Amino acid sequence: MRKLIVSEFVSLDGVMQAPGGADEDTEGGFTHGGWTWPYWHDDIGNAFGALMQEVDAFLLGRKTYVIHANAFEPMKPGNRFGDMMNAPAKYVVSRTLERPIWRNTTIIRDDPAEAVRKLKAAPGKSIITDGSHTLVHTLLEHDLVDALHLLLYPVLLGAGKRLLPEGVHAAFKLRAATPYPSGVVGLHYDRAR
Repeated sequence: MRKLIVSEFVSLDGVMQAPGGADEDTEGGFTHGGWTWPYWHDDIGNAFGALMQEVDAFLLGRKTYVIHANAFEPMKPGNRFGDMMNAPAKYVVSRTLERPIWRNTTIIRDDPAEAVRKLKAAPGKSIITDGSHTLVHTLLEHDLVDALHLLLYPVLLGAGKRLLPEGVHAAFKLRAATPYPSGVVGLHYDRAR
């Protein structure tokens, strides 16, 4: 069975909204977009590259899919990060996306939990989800998450979309904790079954 990994940037107070840019996601009046950039370190990118070696599929919600597609689809072959992001198959959960805008994409329109169960049962490497707030909540609610790879940033945002849904009980065990020079800590958890 394939492993489903949720990989997220998260603040000390559990916010995952708009880590990459000021206008990435202003829903709910969120004004702190791009909060991860002051803490970037190349070791974070290298760790993500190592994680991607065990991945052959992305599972994304529509908003994150569109952000990623617009960023990575236009990259020419030979860009290290572009090649890493463009190579895997993409599965996007959406009832509104009319057609794929990123190579190797399958649109999941109905019953995402059942579709993910089938995807996990299919042959292949691990599946990774990032961003995708609503989808991550659904995955956790249906006990479909096998691992959490969190980058914990030393910042409080005070408001925004939270990584973890309320009302879900699940246990994870720490596999690794990696501090980075910028103050970020990489936390890798496996689902305790």
